This record gives sequence, C-alpha cells and structure tokens, in this order.
Amino acid sequence: MTVAAPPSRPRAERLYPTLTPAQLARVAAHGRRRQVAQGEVLQSAGAPATRCFVVVAGRIDGVRPSAAEEIVVSLGPGMFTGEATLLSGRPGLAQIQAAADGEVIEVSRDDLLALIQTDGELSAIFMRAFILRRVELIARGVSDVVVLGSTHCQGTLRVREFLTRNGHPRTSWSSGRRIARGRSASASFSRETGIPTPCSTWTAILASKSCSIASTSPPRISP
Repeated sequence: MTVAAPPSRPRAERLYPTLTPAQLARVAAHGRRRQVAQGEVLQSAGAPATRCFVVVAGRIDGVRPSAAEEIVVSLGPGMFTGEATLLSGRPGLAQIQAAADGEVIEVSRDDLLALIQTDGELSAIFMRAFILRRVELIARGVSDVVVLGSTHCQGTLRVREFLTRNGHPRTSWSSGRRIARGRSASASFSRETGIPTPCSTWTAILASKSCSIASTSPPRISP
C-alpha cells in the first residue's frame, strides 16, 4: 500500500479542516456516535455516497482501490469524510475504512444537507472542503475512469472534454507514449490491470461498473 503525497499545509487545512469541540457537538446532534474497528470498511468505492463520517477518536483512511492500494488521505480526530459526490449522491471514488479502532459520528446525506442549510458556519466549512476536494481529485487523477488512447486522437480529446465538462476526474494513458525501459504505456496498463489494451488507432473508456456521469450529450467514439 502506498501513501499519496499530501498537499501543502495551508491548502491541507482548507481541504481537511479540523472541527472544534463545539462544532463536533452540533454535528453530533444530526448524526449518531458509533464505534469502529480497525480495517472496517465504512464506504466502498463505487457505492453511492450516502453518509459522512466525522472522526471522534482513531483514524480513517480514504483508499484508492488498485493493484497497489493508495492511501489518498488519512483523517484524524475532528476531521470528516466526503467530497462533492456526497452532495449529489453520485458514487464515491475512494474506499473509506478505519485505520485504527476508534469512534465516529455517522451523518446520513439527508441529515448533512439539513445541517448545511441551517448552520451557516458549518455550511461554509463543509461546502468549501467538498468543492476543494473535488478539484484536488481532478488535479491528481484519482478516478474510476481510465481514458486510453493517443493524445493526437480527436476521439480521445472529446472524451477528456466530456469528463472535464462534467467535473469527473480521470486517469489518462497514452497508447503511443513510451515509459521506462522502452515499454509502452498501454502495455504497462495491461500488465497492472489485466485489461487487454486496444490498438493505437482507437480510443477506449475503461470505467468501473458503478461509474455514473451525468450528461445529456455523451461523446460518440468510433473505432
């Protein structure tokens, strides 16, 4: 398991703020306290984001499922899970799991929305964090979608523009790019994922079964 490089300190404080005891008490009034055990999965990657977890004691990790699992973020007491998908109800991109025995406040999506509508201070904290986290995911390419194709292909560009318009993070692999020791990126992709790669003349979107991207005009891709 690998750990992603953390953002700079000032940016990290905005992305992952720590709530005060008074703020935690106001959140607890909208949720329920419960114990968690080390290794317990609180939210599976790809499942609809329906709950927010605020850490009271212990630690919670956001893990990016892959061949070599990557810890996207590690949250301590006073910090909370979630990003923009929690507001929209779309599937989450990371697995949320307890890294140690501890206690959390579990808040349902409906109760969180009610809290955001009635508590101005907490609304500003949660909304800013959720929006900045989504931007961070896009910047880091943490996603359930892989776009495989030549950077010179119009189809590839259409797919990328489509995902950008919908604010959906992506990982891109160029089928014609060369990496260490002369191996192509597409061959490396195939080895790491076990997914056969297409020829270099067409573009593929490789997504998890739970991937959900709202759009009225999806791109058309021809082989």
